[in-house]
Amino acid sequence: MGTYAVSLLNGLSFAALLYTISVGLSLILGMMGVLNLAHGTLYLLGAYVAVSWMGDGASWTGFLIAVAVCVAVGLVVGSGLAGMLSGRFRRSEIDQVLLTLGASLVGGQLILMYYGGSVRSIAAPPGLDGFVMLLGHSYPLYRIALIVVGAVLVVAITLVLDRSAVGAIVRATVADPDMVRSIGIDSRKVTVGVFAAGATLATVGGLLGGPMLGAAPGLDGQILLIALVVVVIGGLGSVRGAAVGAILIGEVQEFGTRLVPEFAPFLLAGAMALVLAVRPAGLFGERPVNA
Repeated sequence: MGTYAVSLLNGLSFAALLYTISVGLSLILGMMGVLNLAHGTLYLLGAYVAVSWMGDGASWTGFLIAVAVCVAVGLVVGSGLAGMLSGRFRRSEIDQVLLTLGASLVGGQLILMYYGGSVRSIAAPPGLDGFVMLLGHSYPLYRIALIVVGAVLVVAITLVLDRSAVGAIVRATVADPDMVRSIGIDSRKVTVGVFAAGATLATVGGLLGGPMLGAAPGLDGQILLIALVVVVIGGLGSVRGAAVGAILIGEVQEFGTRLVPEFAPFLLAGAMALVLAVRPAGLFGERPVNA
């Protein structure tokens, strides 16, 4: 029983990380129709920011500085990419994909040149680097803190989008950008803001995931793939869908790896295929994901 409880918490902690990364990607896809292939590189950049400021001897000062750096980098890079993608002359879809792919490749190589190719571990902040006893098993306190942060983030983003004027504008822009423009709202500013916010969540997600997953070349591609599966399962532009999809994939990944490790590489694709067979638009999507 204790083993399954540990697996359940492991899945939830991974789901909290996936939600942090995928919710911004979902809104960007739903609003702009842009597959931001640089999203995984932004995550990896956040992880290496954690390496620089936390490393093996984390402190709360270093952690807070790392958070500030991740927020600044996410806002600057996200705003820059959004400006290029939604400029006066609208780029074609292939140009958008190539631009974000190029940014991903260049960013990945710069990270590799600066930090090297070795796997880097990251310590949790003081007070969160210990363990608690759970049904006879020791469990990392940091993972529990990550679950709490994920829950708070879900509530905060939902309240902003559902209960505020800014959220109403964002939801309207996701649903019908032409209508938003017709009533005098600059939809480009909205998309730039959402893109920047999504990029910031990706870099902060890299920082938060560092003590759990570490930092290593190639992690950006793995994280991007899993985040895309979460977005497709949840439905484009759906915050609720990103949360449910993250929990589903987090638990499928954890229990699948524990119970049927030989089929672990196929579980993500299987879960996505099963959901899309029943709900082609995703669990909370309003249009098919290939529309």
